[in-house]
Amino acid sequence: MAGVLTGFGIIAFVILVGYLAGRFRVGGPTAPYVLNRIAFFVTNPALLFVTLAHADLKVVFSTQLVVAAIAAVVAAGLFLALSRLFFRRPAAETTIGTLGSGYVNANNIGLPVAVYVLGSASYVAPVLLLQLIVFAPIALTVLDVTSRGTVSLRSILTQPVRNPMIIASLLGILVDVLHIPIPAAVYQPFELLGGAAVPLVLMAFGMSLHGSRPLQAGHGRAEIATAVVLKSVGMPLIAFVVARFAFGLDGHALFAAVALAALPTAQNVYNFAARYERGMPVARDIVLLTTLFAVPVLLVIAALLA
Repeated sequence: MAGVLTGFGIIAFVILVGYLAGRFRVGGPTAPYVLNRIAFFVTNPALLFVTLAHADLKVVFSTQLVVAAIAAVVAAGLFLALSRLFFRRPAAETTIGTLGSGYVNANNIGLPVAVYVLGSASYVAPVLLLQLIVFAPIALTVLDVTSRGTVSLRSILTQPVRNPMIIASLLGILVDVLHIPIPAAVYQPFELLGGAAVPLVLMAFGMSLHGSRPLQAGHGRAEIATAVVLKSVGMPLIAFVVARFAFGLDGHALFAAVALAALPTAQNVYNFAARYERGMPVARDIVLLTTLFAVPVLLVIAALLA
């Protein structure tokens, strides 16, 4: 369990630095906004490009990917259904809550867990690719279209051309598939920029915590609680049922599938919300609470399945 605790410790420290920076007004009142903009348009695309350019795309067809996809879609679908029945929020805010229910932190939490707990970073690759190639483009398209206030076929079709994160993901996959050689002098600047992505997102998230309290009245308590329960408890249970009874996984493979489903909501969900300025309190609270609950949940899963 040292890997789980180490991963969460690293993230908690960077978030704390961001909180202190916000507390002492480092960077001024617009610092969180600026950091999120830089992350969305510069460092996150660089990180996605260097990650996918060297990924083993064969893992896309693995059983782990299918289990992860089903668990995420079912958990997100349950939130979407409940939201339509009871919350009746605008499409952009509903999208943020839906992402919070099924979009896991496959990068800065998933990688340490995969390496130190599951034994190989390859376990997290299918989840990362699934989210970058499928979930993120769909969610960003909805957010972009709804935030612009217009819905048109042209807007939907041109979304990949206008979103830097999607463009970077597609270019990374293209480089990987075609085995395009990239000189070190060209590749290393992207690697350097990508290395700043996670710290920027975490620090911006930490800054956003200053002066705010989770589950405040008027900020969608029911939505937040629903998303947190579905992500922290529902998604691992769904993954267990699918992996064990639909695909017959057991032992370490079963443990890996359930542990990956128990990862907390990705900080990128808050990054997306901040970029479009929609559903930010909901995203912030979901990320914070699922991150806190992920530690005991992962420990219980390890005790039962490891």
